[in-house]
Amino acid sequence: QVQLVESGGGSVQAGGSLRLSCAASGATTYMAWFRQAPGKEREGVAVQRTAGGRQYYADSVKGRFTISRDSAKNTMYLQMDNLKPGDTAMYYCAGRRWADIVAPMSPDEYNYWGQGTQVTVSS
Repeated sequence: QVQLVESGGGSVQAGGSLRLSCAASGATTYMAWFRQAPGKEREGVAVQRTAGGRQYYADSVKGRFTISRDSAKNTMYLQMDNLKPGDTAMYYCAGRRWADIVAPMSPDEYNYWGQGTQVTVSS
């Protein structure tokens, strides 16, 4: 079982930036960030294949968010710039155990989840 620990959430004004971190205790094939706002479904934000660096982004965050990974630290990051009130949500780190993936932005593809970190953007 891989443990994922997020950090870096907080409150910021619109237009500001935050960087989320996710430290993994073991190996994964894909790592991803999801978010869930009250009353809404969990949605994929950004995904990275840990071996090859292939990345996926939700249309709503393209050009504003950047996913990256430090392999030496086995830590994934989400740099969030030009934040908007609509980005307010609980953000979750997720990891996948198996190599093949069909729908990278679907939470059903992931085996491991962090506890979540809150991001609040005020206007």
